[in-house]
Amino acid sequence: MLYAVTGAAGFIGSRLVAALNQAGITGILAVDNLENGAKAANLAGLDIEDYLDKRDFLERIAANQFDEGVEAVLHQGACSDTMHADGRYMMENNYRYSRVLLDWCQDEEVPLLYASSASVYGAGPDFREERACEAPLNVYGYSKFLFDQYVRKVLPTRTSQVAGFRYFNVYGPNEQHKGRMASVAFHAYQQLLSAGKVKLFVGSGGYGDGEQRRDFVHVDDVVDVNLWFLEHRDVSGVYNCGTGRAQTFNELAAAVINAVQGTQWPVRELVARGLIEYIPFPPQLVGKYQSFTQADLSRLRTAGYIAEFMTVEEGAAAYVRELQKK
Repeated sequence: MLYAVTGAAGFIGSRLVAALNQAGITGILAVDNLENGAKAANLAGLDIEDYLDKRDFLERIAANQFDEGVEAVLHQGACSDTMHADGRYMMENNYRYSRVLLDWCQDEEVPLLYASSASVYGAGPDFREERACEAPLNVYGYSKFLFDQYVRKVLPTRTSQVAGFRYFNVYGPNEQHKGRMASVAFHAYQQLLSAGKVKLFVGSGGYGDGEQRRDFVHVDDVVDVNLWFLEHRDVSGVYNCGTGRAQTFNELAAAVINAVQGTQWPVRELVARGLIEYIPFPPQLVGKYQSFTQADLSRLRTAGYIAEFMTVEEGAAAYVRELQKK
C-alpha cells in the first residue's frame, strides 16, 4: 500500500514525506510537476517508492490503474501563486484536479487530506470555517474556496475520511524554490544576509508601518496536524490550520534578525539601527491584501487536536537554525 503525496517536492509536501520517513514509512508515491527542477532538492535526502508527474498521476487515477492499493492521499499540490492571473489555469489546476482526486478517493474508500487556504476568507475580519466568513480576494482564493464547497456537499455521504486544512501563513524549511511567493520569514533572512536589513511595507489597512498582522505558522506544526488526522480517520471536515495568534510583520522580522544575530532587541531598536526599513505599499496589492488574519481554532480543538503551535519567536529561531545549516 502506498501513501500518495501530491506536491511532494514542494514546501509542505516534502516536509510531509520527511515526517512519514521518520515514522518508518517509505512506501510513498511522490507526485509533482518538476518543470521547476530546483524542487527536486527537497526530495533528494528522502526515501520514496516511486515518482509520478502530476498529469500522469491523474491519468492513472482516471483509468483506475492503482492495483497495488493506496493507503491515503495527502494532496498538497496546487498553484500557490496568489498573484497568478490565468484564472483558467488556476481553476483547472486547483479546483478541477482536486475534484477528480476526491471523487476517486470516495469511490475507492481512500482517505484524502488536502491543502486549503486562509485566502478563502479574504479581508476578514472573522476567520471561522463558515460560509458567511468566506469572501476570497483573488482567483487563487476562489479556487480553494470552491473546492471546499464541493467537499462540504460530499461530507454527509462520504465513504472515507476527507479533511481539508486552511493553511494560514506557513513558513519554514524547503520553501527556497518558491521565489517571490516564499514566506516573509525566508525573505527577511535573505535580505538580512544580502543587504544587512529587512524591508517591510509601510502601514496599510488601518495598521502602522510593519504592524499588519498575520497568523504565521511553522511548517512542522502544519505537518503535525496532517499526521494527527491521518491517525484519526474518523475525523472529517474543513479546518483552520494556524496558531490562533495574529503577530505583526515587525515581530516576525525582529524574531529573524535576533535569531541570526543572537540579540534580543525590540522592534524600535532594530528600526533605529537601520535593521528594519519600511518601503512603499505595492499598488498591485491594493484591495487584494490581507492586513489581518487569525485562525479560529475552535473546530480543530473540538475535533481533538490539542497540541500547541510555535510562536513566531520560537518558529523563526528554529527556521534560522535550519537555514544556517545549509
